[in-house]
Amino acid sequence: MRSFLPISGLAALALALSACGANTGSIPSAGAPSAAAAQLGGAYAYANNVVRACPAIYAPNVAQCQALVRTDTGGGPDVSGLGPSDLQSAYNLPSATAGKGQVVAVVDAYDDPNAESDLAVYRKQFGLPACNKKNPCFEKVNEEGQQSNYPQGSAGWGVEESLDVDMASAVCPNCKVILVEANTNNFIDLGASVDTAVNVLHADVVSNSYIGYNDKTLGGSKSYRHPGHVIVAAGGDEGYKVGEPAGFDDVVAVGGTSLITSSGSRGWSETVWNGTGSGCVLHHQKPSWQHDKGCKFRTMNDVAAVANPGTGVAIYDTYDRGGWSVIGGTSVATPIIGAVYALAGNASTQHGAESLYATGASLFDVTTGTNGSCKHKELCNAGPGYDGPTGNGTPNGVTAF
Repeated sequence: MRSFLPISGLAALALALSACGANTGSIPSAGAPSAAAAQLGGAYAYANNVVRACPAIYAPNVAQCQALVRTDTGGGPDVSGLGPSDLQSAYNLPSATAGKGQVVAVVDAYDDPNAESDLAVYRKQFGLPACNKKNPCFEKVNEEGQQSNYPQGSAGWGVEESLDVDMASAVCPNCKVILVEANTNNFIDLGASVDTAVNVLHADVVSNSYIGYNDKTLGGSKSYRHPGHVIVAAGGDEGYKVGEPAGFDDVVAVGGTSLITSSGSRGWSETVWNGTGSGCVLHHQKPSWQHDKGCKFRTMNDVAAVANPGTGVAIYDTYDRGGWSVIGGTSVATPIIGAVYALAGNASTQHGAESLYATGASLFDVTTGTNGSCKHKELCNAGPGYDGPTGNGTPNGVTAF
């Protein structure tokens, strides 16, 4: 049974995030963003038991991480939220046997000095193989790929980093996970870190749990276009809305769901998490494999996984959180999907998200839920087949990847 304990230092965390532009809102359902007047002073409103790990930023060429922290649980020794066995069961994954030899890089900004030791606690708690000299399954590097001269620390991005490496480990415990710490959250540094992950570290998959909400972000997608490598990115946590790098045509855009146990044959059920981003990405060309009629440009998203903080995952972080926490956001879904690609082991043959659109691709179709209102209903409402919030669905094994 999972139980909840009060969070040590919670008030200080909430105050700090509020001062940085976070909006803690006042909404009754756990993890649900406000359906009305969601943009409050530029920041999206979440339930009072949810805060942003990183401040809301809406400026050119700057990214915000997409980790959402539950404040009614965690921050100590009590373990709550979904664990590796839950995710592996929900998505029918061969995590115990697949992934050997695969490299998953997660790109984040700033330094988490406790990343390695915190991951060790997470892996031990859930019975995952330890990372050590005999099993070098974790590495932390700077923007240039060096194991030294790390950037300055950031508590908020530290939570994001703990989340990313925990989720990659949960889904693909046999993979090597490399944390690449960009100097800043500017897209120049983040893009350079993606290039390092591919060109220097030879990552098969690169996970990016951040988003920029300005049309001038990056000015191009060169750093996120690496044929023979899978680049995944978060679809955002602000409801019906688009951003980058998820909006680039060569990137796999990841939306979010609410994931709960059920009595059906799968044992789980999913609906759209109403905080997930989606929509029509103007000025970015539509990939040849997308055929939805509501948008003549690139449509977000391609695929989805759990993201609702109300049905969130367990992570371990001591740099900011003081122990175990429950986390949501498309920051959860993104490294999950990245690790599923690693389980499939097909990165060298992939062309963006094309395989997810193939006839007969094995995915769980999410058919209920919405993330806002839109002219073309498939862009913001779930339904049979493709829809904006969840793309083609959520993983059902690895054959679609």
